Amino acid sequence: MLADVISRDDIRGTYETIRPYIRRTPVIQVDLSELDAASGASGVSGVSGVSGAAPPVTTLKLEQLQCAGSFKARGAFANLLLRDVPAAGVVAASGGNHGVAVAYAAHRRGVPAKIFVPTVSAPAKVERIRALGADLVVSGERYADALAAAQAWVASSGAMNVHAFDQRETLLGQGTLALELAGQAGDLDTVLVPVGGGGLIAGIASYFAGTVRVIGVEPDGAPTLSYARAQGAPADAPAGSIAADALAPRRVGDLVFPITQSYVEDVVLVDDTSILAAQQALWRALRIAAEPAASVGIAALLAGAYKPAPGERVAVVISGANMTPSQLG
Repeated sequence: MLADVISRDDIRGTYETIRPYIRRTPVIQVDLSELDAASGASGVSGVSGVSGAAPPVTTLKLEQLQCAGSFKARGAFANLLLRDVPAAGVVAASGGNHGVAVAYAAHRRGVPAKIFVPTVSAPAKVERIRALGADLVVSGERYADALAAAQAWVASSGAMNVHAFDQRETLLGQGTLALELAGQAGDLDTVLVPVGGGGLIAGIASYFAGTVRVIGVEPDGAPTLSYARAQGAPADAPAGSIAADALAPRRVGDLVFPITQSYVEDVVLVDDTSILAAQQALWRALRIAAEPAASVGIAALLAGAYKPAPGERVAVVISGANMTPSQLG
């Protein structure tokens, strides 16, 4: 049963445990037509409004303001606080954000951390991991290569593996975002969630458990959940895209997939051009600094990959901002 993996009560209990270490990130309401105009493709999606109609308003959950620069801090602290950490410390494989979060949590908790990242990781994320005092190893071109190296280190060292998405405590931690959002945004119909390995969407979907429509958004160059749904099981997918350092782990997790099958209504794809346009729109219109992977939900709305019904109450998770200022243009 899904409740054996992660339940709403489990998420509430996890939130009480990690709350002293994380931020309750804010939400804001935005006029999508303002973002549409700032994207440089005004009117393409039809969000600029129908004559006489009220502008569509969307709630943004600003998780780029979270400790360590992304939602990943929630899952990292859940692992370090809910599990017994050995003297050898912790190890993690990451495209970047998870590594930053685990390094940050380990630094706060005073435990050793070894982080494996691939060469595709953004320099800003690599430097943050180093600055937090973790032992950093660059291994292979993609997340799967770093994961294999991390698993070998676990076997030889006895360190505790903190998986980026396919670990119960990770799901519990990410689910606390939904708990906050539910208390901040009032009644919602739909939440758009970025998808890589699926830890965030599985945690959010577990908390809402069908009471709110959950829609995954993936880059078309890294369609991990889309591939899994087409195959009926986790399956290797392409790992490209401008957002490859955060949303291209090759396949979704084994714990993640059944949860998404039950509680995620749909998954939509957006291309790199739309992702970059959404990132620029967030910065130009709202001065929100979001990395490409964090911008996919807005990209889905502006490009028309997801078209809300009239009056639909939509929230979008802005998941992280670990990047260099030059990426904002």
